[in-house]
Amino acid sequence: MNVVHHRYATVQGHRIFYREAGPADAPALVLLHGFPTSSYMFRDLIPKLADRYHVIAPDHLGFGLSDAPAADRFDYTFDALTTLTKGLLDQLGVTRYALYVQDYGAPIGWRLALADPDAITAIVSQSGNAYDSGFVEGFWKTVWDYQREQTEETEAAIRGAFTLDLIKWQYVTGVPDESVVSPDTWYHDFHLLSRPGNDLVQLALFRDYATNSPLYPAVHAYFREHRPPLLAVWGKNDPIFGPAGAESFREDLPDARIHLLDGGHFLLESRLDDAAGLIHSFLDDVDPKP
Repeated sequence: MNVVHHRYATVQGHRIFYREAGPADAPALVLLHGFPTSSYMFRDLIPKLADRYHVIAPDHLGFGLSDAPAADRFDYTFDALTTLTKGLLDQLGVTRYALYVQDYGAPIGWRLALADPDAITAIVSQSGNAYDSGFVEGFWKTVWDYQREQTEETEAAIRGAFTLDLIKWQYVTGVPDESVVSPDTWYHDFHLLSRPGNDLVQLALFRDYATNSPLYPAVHAYFREHRPPLLAVWGKNDPIFGPAGAESFREDLPDARIHLLDGGHFLLESRLDDAAGLIHSFLDDVDPKP
């Protein structure tokens, strides 16, 4: 079993937690988590990839074990989270790397790629959208309503996403056998999401998510110009980002590998071995062993 190190770095005055494993001189792989979780979602994947990859998985500011300054002391935007991620990678001397993006990790990853296209060696997207296709309206309508107008009603509706029941819903919906998903996952996320003041952090990011769709045309142009190797490994029953989000990658990357597995939004909780095998095979093809 490969050893996983649990570390902190100070980036622009903020303490950022990250998990790191694998040989320091191996090809780098950066794992970017989504809402409402943290690098904890990669706890079982990291050892499976660290045999020949230098794996780095940070907690975004406001998530997991990273600092969570109050929303009136830090401007929580996806631009700001990207800047902190880039600052961490600079500190670690990581200049070329493959990206694994999931949920919120996707808009951070796309911003990293647009800022420095040559840094990205490959992309793995697991429920990480780059197209307007695939947004499941049953989930996203509440978000869109809140983005359009912040009222007592729209805020109350969006706050449902912070409850234990809805966090559990994200983990188990679409999973054929719910008993394979550990309750540790949703209790862990709920505990950290419930820190005093963190609700305002998350509301700010829900509002700022509206900046991501206008960025998609630039992302598509990046795909066409730079042709990054891309694997989409997706839960076909994801109730948040549907399969159309995965299939859309072929619009600009005809050679993209698309795999829809029988699972939900947090695919690693129920199909870890299958997903890890696909990711390892894909990355080995991108960077063959000598």
